[in-house]
Amino acid sequence: MVKAILPFCSSSKTSIHNHVFLEGVKAALITDKNWNKGNYKKQPIEGLKAFGRVYAGWAFSQDFYREKLYKKIGFKNVETLLKNWENEHAKNWDANDLLCKLKTWQSNDISKNPLYKNNYVKALKSIRARTIIMSCNQDLYFRTEDNICEKKFIKKASLRPINSPYGHCAANPGNDSNFQKKLDKNLFELLN
Repeated sequence: MVKAILPFCSSSKTSIHNHVFLEGVKAALITDKNWNKGNYKKQPIEGLKAFGRVYAGWAFSQDFYREKLYKKIGFKNVETLLKNWENEHAKNWDANDLLCKLKTWQSNDISKNPLYKNNYVKALKSIRARTIIMSCNQDLYFRTEDNICEKKFIKKASLRPINSPYGHCAANPGNDSNFQKKLDKNLFELLN
């Protein structure tokens, strides 16, 4: 039996809006002329680059860009950040692996199994572990509002949102030290 959990920058079910975002990055990937319905002879590099460029607009919040926080993580301007995301995706990802990742993400639903038979509330109510849900108020994928709905049905849950302009990337080590401190504090609380 799991005694404690701390989901952060996540949800127990992928929202419709999150699903739509993923369809957008998927479209950027598969429009590459080399895509060939996934039967490519060589990686669809332009599609991978487009995927990375589109994804960068969602990974961080609007405030991140407005406040030019990309400079704090080593980018002199937005274009250098976008080029980095393009190149990282082109260099480090296989296009079909990315599509599998997206499909897994889109299929995320704690209740989609033989035990709970799509009864989302029942699945959440079955969680007995001490739970701290740590959302980021500026995460464009996993919204605090969705976590509020989850918390209503998890008996031993507390919701501890943090406001970070780093959005979903607040959880990346080195991006937001305040997020890291609060995450460590919450982990320590659950483990003791």
